[in-house]
Amino acid sequence: MIGKKYKMLNSSAERSTPAAINSLMATVIKYKFDEFEADLRAAELRKNGTRLKLQMQPFQVLIALLERPQEVVTREELRQRLWPQDTFVDFDHGLNTAMVKLRDVLGDSASKPKFIETIAKRGYRFLGNAEVISNQPAPAEPKTSAPAEVVPATSGNPPLQPANLPIETDLALPRTSRNTARLLFILTQIMYLIFYLSALFSWENTYKAAFNTWGRAGATAFVVYMATSMVGIAVRLYLISATAMDYHLLGSKYRLLTPALFVLDMIWALSPLLIADRIGLGFALGACAALVYMPFAQRTLIKMMQTGQ
Repeated sequence: MIGKKYKMLNSSAERSTPAAINSLMATVIKYKFDEFEADLRAAELRKNGTRLKLQMQPFQVLIALLERPQEVVTREELRQRLWPQDTFVDFDHGLNTAMVKLRDVLGDSASKPKFIETIAKRGYRFLGNAEVISNQPAPAEPKTSAPAEVVPATSGNPPLQPANLPIETDLALPRTSRNTARLLFILTQIMYLIFYLSALFSWENTYKAAFNTWGRAGATAFVVYMATSMVGIAVRLYLISATAMDYHLLGSKYRLLTPALFVLDMIWALSPLLIADRIGLGFALGACAALVYMPFAQRTLIKMMQTGQ
């Protein structure tokens, strides 16, 4: 017991030497590997000087691996780094999604890794060597000390979270479970499916309603609603199945579909006017206003599913 205490005191004394203090005060600002550069201060990943689109959680995973190249970084270490203990998320799915996005940006492959190797049931390992670029502060005056902003991790110490690299959160998003967001998103798609199927099933009534609402433009409006309802059925079924199966690339696919979906949703936001003679003009206008908001609500739900809140 005494020997153990002595070893701990001796180790503490070694870390208190001026050389060790200067090493701790050195702030890592960049990691370079291959043609990539990870900038910690800007939280950006660049390839040959071009900024790549990468979210914060995949970026943090990359930094954790670059801090300890050639070493296995366990999944538990990544969990502690990315999600505090009081955060309730589907950790396995969140980490897997972050790793997929990271490999996609790096052009890497899990089966034939160039940069990141998966260690089954343990964690991940960065295969290459990372060049560390640090900002060594000037020697401090006697009896003064400048607080270190970042403590670079060494092979013998666990990685520390840089002060300028916050955990990926969006305080503007509602705080609810990820499964709740998925359920609401699926129900939204089902609502649109009902619109489309109703218009197609009673196409004679849709035809009459289009002429009653739009007059001479009724024929054009009828064709637009028929065509968009058929396209919409395919799109909504894809979104429902992708959400139900928890497809890890749904977020990126949805971003590609967003412009077309916005036009589709705006067209159908006017659909309550087709039945204004039955539900009243005031109620129809209120329904239109609610449907105009739906594209933005869907985008919020997608973000909530991605962040795992």
